[in-house]
Amino acid sequence: MENNPLTKKRSGFSMWLLVWGLGLAGQICWNMENQWFNTFVYAKIGKDPSIITGMLICSAAATTFSTFFFGTWADRTGKRRTFISWGYVLWGIFTIAFGLTQFISKELYLLMAVSVVLADTVMSFFGSMGNDAGFNTWMNDIMTDKNRGGIGAALATQPVLGTILGTVVGGILVGENDNYMLLFVVMGVFVIIFGFLSMLTLNKNDDVTPHKDGSFWHQFLSVFNFKRFFSLKELVLVHVAIAIFFIGFNVYFAYIGNYLIYYLGYTADMMGIIEAVPLVLAMLTAIPIGILINKNKHPYIAIASIIINIIGLIILFPIKASSIDSSVIFNARIWIGIFVVGVGYVGILQTTKVWAKQLYPSNSKGQFEGIWILFFVLIPMIGGSLIGQAVVKTSGETFLEEASGQMQYVPNGNIFIVGAAVIALSLIPILLTIKYHKARALQEASEESAA
Repeated sequence: MENNPLTKKRSGFSMWLLVWGLGLAGQICWNMENQWFNTFVYAKIGKDPSIITGMLICSAAATTFSTFFFGTWADRTGKRRTFISWGYVLWGIFTIAFGLTQFISKELYLLMAVSVVLADTVMSFFGSMGNDAGFNTWMNDIMTDKNRGGIGAALATQPVLGTILGTVVGGILVGENDNYMLLFVVMGVFVIIFGFLSMLTLNKNDDVTPHKDGSFWHQFLSVFNFKRFFSLKELVLVHVAIAIFFIGFNVYFAYIGNYLIYYLGYTADMMGIIEAVPLVLAMLTAIPIGILINKNKHPYIAIASIIINIIGLIILFPIKASSIDSSVIFNARIWIGIFVVGVGYVGILQTTKVWAKQLYPSNSKGQFEGIWILFFVLIPMIGGSLIGQAVVKTSGETFLEEASGQMQYVPNGNIFIVGAAVIALSLIPILLTIKYHKARALQEASEESAA
């Protein structure tokens, strides 16, 4: 890690400004896609989880391909800054374009539904170019043993901050009148601005030595050498654990906004506050978690985080709409449940991101960022969305909308208990990593003492 080509070129204020500025801009935009695109569908098209499933699967596929494609390209050229800057600019443009789908006539229901899925797919493609293949790979380039705790804290807290800012500001912009176009324009312009700012801030020192292995497509496909991947046993188990955890996560998270609005009866702006305040408190746990990460306690932090997350989901599960006064924003059980879920989420994300990055082959970081997306995005979004759709359609609240003649499906608390059951399975691969983690720690300690 110490021979990193950017170790001496990026440090101090300028490095952390880029880490937090680009990171937060990206996470706010991802939050908008994960949170508000789903409520947009329910508000402007129909309460149909099939559309959300289509969006999740297609955008996940686009994100995964984009990360592999541009990750390979970035490794071959060494030019991280190009992919970061132009990826962010195009990401913002297509975020605004997504909102235009609401102006298609509702009489053309199928066209409207297909257009929403396609628009989300294109937006995700360029978002992954800028954030996953560009920014995240650059973060991997600059990580050293001295800053991995701080970078891990940034990687874990940025999604939470993105959720907080995205839900609060998004709720204010959408308001009671469902003004989604304003939300998409403001968020899109925000990401575009950071794309142009990165053009002025990043320079040739942020590029790395190009790594070429035959033709582009040979190098692109080389990451799918599963014999090589499965030989890295600790890395494989970490990825399997994160895939299982986030399958469970996507069972409930894709529908939590619609659960709060359409099942419990809160408004969009209230929903933002209900999610944001407990998550602000949960985010504070990133500080002690970062200390433990620097002490190389990854498996034990992950186990504790998974158990805490499950407890939070169990707290949320029994809440019924009939027991909620939606005119009052504070409900102790909801706020405590979201806080506990958030603590577990921060812990598992912060730990596994740093853990995996430490295990990447040094000459294929861009491509292995694609492996992360495969297990963190593609598999969880496909598995989680299909399970979530089945839960909502078979055990949620249903009614027939007279105007469109379409059956409407509203998620209830069952999304939490099913999500918890899936997440519990992620404990198995984490427990299996312990022996590999201990062996690696001993080897590294031996090498350091020898040096």
